[in-house]
Formats: sequence, C-alpha cells, structure tokens
Amino acid sequence: MKLNHLNLSVTDVTAARSFLQTYFGLQDGGGNSNIAFLRDDNGMVLTLTHMKVGGETEVRYPATFHVGFIQESEARVDELNRRLKDDGFDVPPPSRQHGSWTFYFQAPGGFTIEVLA
Repeated sequence: MKLNHLNLSVTDVTAARSFLQTYFGLQDGGGNSNIAFLRDDNGMVLTLTHMKVGGETEVRYPATFHVGFIQESEARVDELNRRLKDDGFDVPPPSRQHGSWTFYFQAPGGFTIEVLA
C-alpha cells in the first residue's frame, strides 16, 4: 500500500503553498487560491484546501496534529531553523525530543510543522 495524498485545511492557500515550496522543496501541481496540489519527491500529494471551501470559519487541528519533514542530519535541522529565523518566522531552537533532534512551529496557513533528524 502507498499513501497517495493528504488534504490540509488552511487559512491561506497561496501563503502555505509558497512556504512549503520554498522551505521543503514541494513541487507545484496546480490549483488556485482555494486549492493547491503539491507533490514530494516520492509522488505523495499534499492538497491544501481553503477552510471556507469546507464551510469552516477557522482551522482547528488537535493539539498534537502536525506535518513532519525528516532531514538527513541534525546539521540540516539547525540550518533550516536558522534560515526560518533569518526570514522572520517564530521558530524555537531545536532540542532533543522523542529521540530526535527537532523543533515544531506554526506554518503559514494555520497548521503545525515538525522538522527533525
């Protein structure tokens, strides 16, 4: 079995798409301001849907919900953390959690991202 796609409800499709392309290398698969399709190197599609398409007024995920991006090394986690900080994002420093070198932060669009190695 192969995971085909995951849909995220977001507050701003354009901002979330641009962010994920810039920092995590996802490829644009089309869409518009209400829906976007992004593809990773393995062919998995991440769909971003504006929350209003589903009739919602705000994005609400459970506290532990997040999207994880595994990096090839702790140095890469540190590098991405510095890049995000330098670009004005509010990210905490990486720390050792659940056996990984990791940090969590709120991404544009209203969902949490974990970066780990």
